[in-house]
Amino acid sequence: MAMKVSGNYANNYLEKVQAGQNKTNEADKVQRSEDKMKSNLTPQDAYISSEKSGSKPTGLYHLGQDENGNPKVLYDDPKKAEKVKAAPEKKAEECTTNTDGVDREIEKLKEEKKQLQQQIRSAAEDEEKVKDLKNKLSQIEGEISQKDNDAYRRQNAIIS
Repeated sequence: MAMKVSGNYANNYLEKVQAGQNKTNEADKVQRSEDKMKSNLTPQDAYISSEKSGSKPTGLYHLGQDENGNPKVLYDDPKKAEKVKAAPEKKAEECTTNTDGVDREIEKLKEEKKQLQQQIRSAAEDEEKVKDLKNKLSQIEGEISQKDNDAYRRQNAIIS
């Protein structure tokens, strides 16, 4: 069985296919031009080197060291940098701590201790008097040991 294809049929089919391709080519061109227009309107990321921008880039990770000298990854937070720029600089306040009053109090106690020791030596004959003086001496020594330290000085210092 042999088939005969009419030439007219092939030409019609070829014309239809070419017309369809022309339509798709035109549609592609229109779509591309629309895409170009949209891309011009929407913001896009672009690389700008730090040399051209003239400022130090923020929001970067970099290698640094911690307080023990061990390697550590550090992050420059751009929001934190803005806060630092926005905050006004505070002037340093000067405070003085005066411990003269506490020092005088301790010196008085030490003087009393010396006087009591001398009175104990001189009153060696009277045992009751010596016993009283030793009690006073132990009280003063306890007070001195309690007050003659840095914590007590800091606590009772005058700050101005």
